[in-house]
Amino acid sequence: MAGLGVNIDHVATLRQARRTVEPDPVWAAVEAELGGADGITFHLRKDRRHINDRDARVLRQTVRCKLNMELSMDEEVVAIALDLKPDQATVVPENRQEITTEGGLDTVAHAGRLAEVTSALRGAGIEVSAFIDPLGDHIAAARDAGCDAIEFHTGTYANACLIANAHERHEQSALALAAIATGVELGLEAGLTVHAGHGLTYTNVAPVARIEGFTEFNIGHSIIARAVFVGLSEAVAEMKALVDVPDQM
Repeated sequence: MAGLGVNIDHVATLRQARRTVEPDPVWAAVEAELGGADGITFHLRKDRRHINDRDARVLRQTVRCKLNMELSMDEEVVAIALDLKPDQATVVPENRQEITTEGGLDTVAHAGRLAEVTSALRGAGIEVSAFIDPLGDHIAAARDAGCDAIEFHTGTYANACLIANAHERHEQSALALAAIATGVELGLEAGLTVHAGHGLTYTNVAPVARIEGFTEFNIGHSIIARAVFVGLSEAVAEMKALVDVPDQM
């Protein structure tokens, strides 16, 4: 049974829209844990557009479940991770112009730097995951760099689920699911733990959750959006039920 990691970045995004102190992402983490979250995920970006250093520090002090820090391979941010020592560090690509992460890390092109970062993080006792597209050579490169886990970028599948034409939607989502399933097989064969995340919602998560081999799903925007109407702990509980028992969808 896969665990649910709740990404709380979007709570900080709402706070930063007014440059004020609320809503507090640290409080959101507490509510997510009360709702049954198995992990809390946050992304400390180089530009600090949402989560800031204070948030990261207090989250490390207060989160009682698994704490997963998403980060680029920027030297400053890696140094912060080495100091904070989250339970897991997920290495992601980062573009200052993007609204959200647009794709997986090219572990082939950045193999040398990824190996350096992975070695440093693992040396500090931090489990390392690479956020990648489900491509065979990227999976192998993540393994060769020393990663413990990989997280598949599920954005291609999520986008396919939004296609207006029903026939095209079915065709494209099926292709994306097949690529993910193949990726899971390759990841497990490589000895890696396999996670998934990006664009997963209450209406599209079940087909992905039915793929055997995943141990963790990291979901943020959909849960925070649902929380506006039902509260965060309830929104987390609802998503956790879908991840735990996908056949009920």
